[in-house]
Amino acid sequence: MAAGYAELLGTRHAARLLVGTLIGRLPNATAPIAIVLFTRAEGGSYSLAGALAAAYGLANAVGQPLLGRAVDLFGQPRVQLPAAVVSALGMVWLALVGTGSVVAAYAAVVVAGLFTPPLEGGLRALWPGVLGGREEKVHAAYAMDAVAQEVMFTVGPLLVTLFVAVWSPAGALLALNAIGVLGALSVVVSEPSRSWRSAPREAHWLGALRSRGLLALLGAFFFVGTALGSITVAGVAYADDHGNQAVYGWLMAALGLGALIGGVFYGARQWAGAPERRLRMLVALLALCYLPLMLTPGPVAMTALAALSGVFLAPALACAFIVVDRHAPAGTVTEAFSWLVTFFGVGAAIGTAVAGPAVELGGTAASFGVASVAGGAALLVLMATQRVLATAGRVRAVAGSSDGVSDGAREVPSGAPSAG
Repeated sequence: MAAGYAELLGTRHAARLLVGTLIGRLPNATAPIAIVLFTRAEGGSYSLAGALAAAYGLANAVGQPLLGRAVDLFGQPRVQLPAAVVSALGMVWLALVGTGSVVAAYAAVVVAGLFTPPLEGGLRALWPGVLGGREEKVHAAYAMDAVAQEVMFTVGPLLVTLFVAVWSPAGALLALNAIGVLGALSVVVSEPSRSWRSAPREAHWLGALRSRGLLALLGAFFFVGTALGSITVAGVAYADDHGNQAVYGWLMAALGLGALIGGVFYGARQWAGAPERRLRMLVALLALCYLPLMLTPGPVAMTALAALSGVFLAPALACAFIVVDRHAPAGTVTEAFSWLVTFFGVGAAIGTAVAGPAVELGGTAASFGVASVAGGAALLVLMATQRVLATAGRVRAVAGSSDGVSDGAREVPSGAPSAG
């Protein structure tokens, strides 16, 4: 599979777009961790730390589909780079005002979250055009995308803890967001980003949300996000219990490493059968692997359990990308992927908000229990909606439509007007 990934990255523009997107998303990927550590360093409680991270996540959830729809309508450069700059300025504001004024701190994280650029959905919209609309290559790119995300989620926590150790929590916020703006800039000045246009779309106020299959998927990944959000706060509590803040970085990095390993193995073969059925199995295994975290053993064993809990995350995400592609209405590709980010983010925000009080009321094991309950809920949603998911309202070409071109590949030539 490494050779297959190398072939994909050898395609013109592919490596630049993937790396630029990952770097551009670094502030968003590390924001919950950075906000929690910053708040604790400022003397704030776990509840305040979780609430600020939740506010960021909720604002991000609101902004992603709105900005995603704007990208579908107006193109990537006009939306992505200005949004990245404003989001970074929000985090600069937080670093400057601290948590002395709770209202100012909330305002700062809301601005940062609301204007987070939809780079993730934007990249998946670009893959079909960059790869010539070939189904097997686009599916492989989705798997590579999920694996690359886990590299970021492995390195990201370590970068946060490194920047905190070298500078301060405020310095970490500033550095990460400066790097993120440079990543977004690299993407939007590329030729595929500048020339991409969404496919014609039916005018409808619900946009991508008029797809019942997409709604079912989003409901499931709301709870997957809840599980991961709760682990963000539970990990800090576990590190505090063991008197070593560095343990937190290792736990989060181990979770990302486990997902990376799982993603590599998942992408090493082509899978037969409907992706919706495969997704149910992957989410079931993901939920099962959250249960041992409640044991909260010593740091070495806990790091191993954190890695195990991440093994099925990247495969579930890669499979979900295909399901989104199968169920998203024409002309809503960026918006549809942004809704996945939104529901995931809302779930993560709820998870961080619930895990904070869970630590204070029931201890660290109880906060990890939030992840177990949420994982089971995600599986229940997929089981309850399997008939809806079994029927793609509009099967995209990446999923096998007859014309051989995906919605993301049906680009209007550069200079042509985009559909409204």
